[in-house]
Amino acid sequence: MDKDIEKFDLACTYLKNDQSISAHNLFMSLAQDAMKKDDFKAGIYLILASECKARQDKDNKEEFDMAARYYLMVAKKDKFSSSYAYQCAARCFLKSGQIDRAMKVSDEAKKHMSVIIEEKRPIVIVDDSPAITLRLKSYLEQLGYGDIKTANNGNSAIKLVTKLINDSQNPLILLDMQLPNLTGDAVAKKLLEKKPDLSIILITADEKNNPRVRNTIGFGSVAFIQKPFTINELKNALDITEQSRIR
Repeated sequence: MDKDIEKFDLACTYLKNDQSISAHNLFMSLAQDAMKKDDFKAGIYLILASECKARQDKDNKEEFDMAARYYLMVAKKDKFSSSYAYQCAARCFLKSGQIDRAMKVSDEAKKHMSVIIEEKRPIVIVDDSPAITLRLKSYLEQLGYGDIKTANNGNSAIKLVTKLINDSQNPLILLDMQLPNLTGDAVAKKLLEKKPDLSIILITADEKNNPRVRNTIGFGSVAFIQKPFTINELKNALDITEQSRIR
């Protein structure tokens, strides 16, 4: 994963310095590797590769078509990401000039959106502080959440979330960064390797620009809450997380 990040940073540097051919080759390599791992980021890499082509004044429809087909595969394979993936596919088909197909795929996205909105999923609180856990549980119950599970250390969190994933559930994780046996950033990386589109909200006393927090957010977590937090701040983070599933 670190090598992929280094390669991505290098590709972005090439793109920034107008070395579009080198950037295109790296983004395509990243896309191919990501597709082999069923990593949702493959589509993003392909779109970035298309931008490299555009900067060379070359036809970039092939990259958009590849991205659209990849997103279609994701939509059919993962029901929890289907609406978002169909919408991504529709946009890419539109960019590649396939207007009729874009409209059909967009209609398919609408069919799946209502299913995702209505779906109720479990929430897992991962925190070693009983007081914080009780506060989060109380806030969640006030916000209408019912299926709430808890873990007080990183290892037990990984086991619990893995079981939920294996049971075809799509949990939302409230993850404390400071845990006794395995830090929150390490837990996040392990869980996102199992399910790249897993919804993780970080809870920490650190600032958002703290390197460890920033790296974890960049790795894939979708929202951030800083201690001490209010019920409104928790609700905002939950809303951002749910909206990211259906955009």
